[in-house]
Amino acid sequence: MKKQILFVLAFLLAVNVAAFAQQGGGNGQGRSVEERVKQTLERLTTELQLNKEQVTKLDTVFTHSYKEMQKKREEAQAGGGRMDREAFQKLNEERDVKVKAILTDDQFKKYKEQMEAMRQRRANGGGGSN
Repeated sequence: MKKQILFVLAFLLAVNVAAFAQQGGGNGQGRSVEERVKQTLERLTTELQLNKEQVTKLDTVFTHSYKEMQKKREEAQAGGGRMDREAFQKLNEERDVKVKAILTDDQFKKYKEQMEAMRQRRANGGGGSN
């Protein structure tokens, strides 16, 4: 009887781990580029009160940025390692230069504050949506 209970518990644990892994570990990386861009733009449109032109331009910027990040992750995984943190940071900096050119000074300040808050949540194990 104990063996059966242990077997059932082990099975349930394995199913739970597999489901979590398929979701990208809960960090948003399991979503497609398009889903990530859509979610990012919805959040920024509301929080920064973006106009239609800004949304269109930012769509292009975030799509390119997320595709590059995905490509870098895939290359790192194929090589058996993790993505170079400096390369990731460089992609973020390049994206932010383009974002700054699209937003007003106030909007960009709020954007940077939100990005920093998200980084803090990730550092504390809370995940993030970008």
